[in-house]
Amino acid sequence: MGSFKAALTLQTLAAATAAATAVSYAVPTSVGSSGYTFAAVDPEPVGISFEFFAFPSYFTNVTATMQCLANWQALSGTWPPIRIGGTTQDRATYDPTTSAYVVYTVASAADAPTTLTYGPKFLTLAGTYDGTVVVGLNRQLGNLTNTILAAKEAVAGIDTLLALELGNEPDYWGLTAAAEFAQEDDWDIRVGSALGKTNIIQAGTWLSSVSTWGAAELIATENTTARSYVRTYAHHNYPGGTVQSLMAHTSVVSNVAGYDSDVAAAIAVGKPYVFGESNSATGGGASGVSPTFGAALWTLDYSVRAVYANISRTYFHHGTVGNCQYCFWGRYDMGAPYYGATAAVAFLAGASHLTALDTGSSNYAAYATYDSAGKPLRVLLYNSDYFNGTGTRSSSTFTLSGLTATSVKAKRLTAANALSRQDQGSLPTWGGQTYTNGNCVVSGTETYETTTVSSNSATFTLQASEALVVYLQ
Repeated sequence: MGSFKAALTLQTLAAATAAATAVSYAVPTSVGSSGYTFAAVDPEPVGISFEFFAFPSYFTNVTATMQCLANWQALSGTWPPIRIGGTTQDRATYDPTTSAYVVYTVASAADAPTTLTYGPKFLTLAGTYDGTVVVGLNRQLGNLTNTILAAKEAVAGIDTLLALELGNEPDYWGLTAAAEFAQEDDWDIRVGSALGKTNIIQAGTWLSSVSTWGAAELIATENTTARSYVRTYAHHNYPGGTVQSLMAHTSVVSNVAGYDSDVAAAIAVGKPYVFGESNSATGGGASGVSPTFGAALWTLDYSVRAVYANISRTYFHHGTVGNCQYCFWGRYDMGAPYYGATAAVAFLAGASHLTALDTGSSNYAAYATYDSAGKPLRVLLYNSDYFNGTGTRSSSTFTLSGLTATSVKAKRLTAANALSRQDQGSLPTWGGQTYTNGNCVVSGTETYETTTVSSNSATFTLQASEALVVYLQ
């Protein structure tokens, strides 16, 4: 009995300690001050990638698609960037005579086709989108003539075309790195020359480790002609793991930091670096991880950390309609990660620069954005302590100093726990609002929390597995 009491006392103390965790951050008064590192914020930092064969369905058969994108446009003033590509881009042959968007046969609607054709209507559909578009074209089949034909149609039909990809994840084609780099350089030159356009290729697009398959290695093989056709360098990233490991702030920091040398190599030659395809786990996602609120919190932290690492944009991949665990939306249900992405869009909207206020060494994160005049705009606070719905939910206090207003307002990203899933009836909320299954229409009353600033400081309480965006203007 004595041992039981001792154990109970230790558990109580541990719970009290968890509940009493407190962190403090000083908000720099302007960009470049206080010794912090600042990164420029791209006008379009959060984007969507659509699997090549599924793209027409997302745009013509999934009601939520345009509303979900429009929600972000309303927040930021800019239509989010999209990328059309993936494994099936390298199974696709362009057919200028077909009147269909895309032609293929599958045994089940949940399958991806092993071969397909697409026509001018496919690219015209992409041209109806008002945001920037990246289109992936086939390189794996080696039909350069057909790819150039498609590239010309893409340039003619998509006014907002940002770049073309030539091949998807060629590190899985069985080539040596040297052979792949040589082929990619050659195709960049041939396609770019045929189009008469420089800065038109999104190069790279590998998934394997950047130590072998990275922009730095590719850049070392490029001559000035090949490099002139490259607009951006891209890598794919799917961290994976459990809900707890995925959403942990230290895991996010470590994962994104793995691309630092690659990013630096791209910047050194004056080109942006992007996550050209990304999400929580490969293969359409992990069923027990990717649809959860924990994945939403990862989406938020990861999107922002990428910007801090000078990664201009992250394209979150959406695969087969109806067979996609990590998708933000589908025909019927919303995915919880859409809430995290929306909070990221709101936090980064209109920002010129960003800094991280924390060291990246704990579960607690803080970022600050700055406007075009270099003044503090918003602060993101994130408590990545894991709460799975069992036991008592701990909380932590976050104190911000250096504030100039007498009070500030904030919007909270929360759910019942990290395992909450909208498709199972446990809806997250962002500022008290939800997004309706099937059409992505916002529902509920937008809620701001007001906190008094005293002696230039304010304190906020975040439960485990919650985030808060504090508005300083």
